[in-house]
Parts: sequence; C-alpha cells; structure tokens
Amino acid sequence: MTGGHDTDGAPSTLGKSEDNAHDLDKCQETALRLLDASARSVRDMQERLLSKGYDPSVVERVVGNLIRVGLLDDQAYARGLMEHCLGRLLGARGAERELLRKGVPRRIAHDAVQDAEDAGRFAVAADELAQKTARRTQGLDRETRLRRFWTAGGRKGHSPQDLRAAADRYLIDES
Repeated sequence: MTGGHDTDGAPSTLGKSEDNAHDLDKCQETALRLLDASARSVRDMQERLLSKGYDPSVVERVVGNLIRVGLLDDQAYARGLMEHCLGRLLGARGAERELLRKGVPRRIAHDAVQDAEDAGRFAVAADELAQKTARRTQGLDRETRLRRFWTAGGRKGHSPQDLRAAADRYLIDES
C-alpha cells in the first residue's frame, strides 16, 4: 500500500515507513540543492529545512548525515565567510556580527575573528579602506576626509586603534 492506510482505513505501518523514507529523500534533496546554491551553517540549514515544513526528526537525520560526510562544517564555513568579510573590508566587530547572523555558533565565530585579529588581517582591511577613502575624497579638506573614513570604518566594525593608525598613514593633510 502506498496510500498509508490498510483496506479497513487503519494507518498502514508499511505506508508510514515509505512516507518517512520519501520525506527523508525529499529533505536530503532539498538540503543538497540549498548547499549547491551556497555554503551554509548547520543552524541555517536546520532553519531553512524546518521552514519548508520538514519534520524536525527528518531534518535532524539529514543534517547529521551532511555533517558526517563533511558537507556541513561550521568551522570551514566560518573560515570561508571570514574571507568574504575581509574582502568587504569589515573589521572585527562587523565580521563577528556577520558570522553570527549567518548562523555560525558564537564560540566558532569568536575564534575565527580572533585568528584574523592575531594575523593582523583587520588592520590590513582598515588600511585598504583608508586608501579607498583617500582616493574617493581627494581634494576635500582633511576634516571631511577623516569624518567619511571614520564613519565608514565604524559601520564596518573596525576598532578605533586600527582606524587611527590607517588614517595616520593614508589620510594625511594634502595642503
């Protein structure tokens, strides 16, 4: 029986296991399509599958399988997302905010930010932001240039120390 009921109308055990296997296959197919579109955190994958109406126990099994085969890995996802954040010239606070927003567990997000901080990658991003701002604001007075740089750096989550050092190097008085 594929309808899920015996001839007397009672639920069929055979139909139920076929339904569960079908749900598991559909959920796994959906998860793989989601991963094909972009990398995801474990939490994001769980939320997306649950929002599509899959049973929590089915989602748990599918996500567990994806973790086991290495297709879902929060640490690898955090490293890749950190590269993306640095490419957008985000600072430590901005990068951590982005990782958390994307579902990376707090401890993993903090560790990824700390690794980038220890390697001086946020200072480099602040320097690049200062160079970009210096080119865009060439010819304007120093106060305006600094204000625009500090505003952009603050929005991107840079530390005041990194911004001050970058401003001293790249936003010098042109007069």
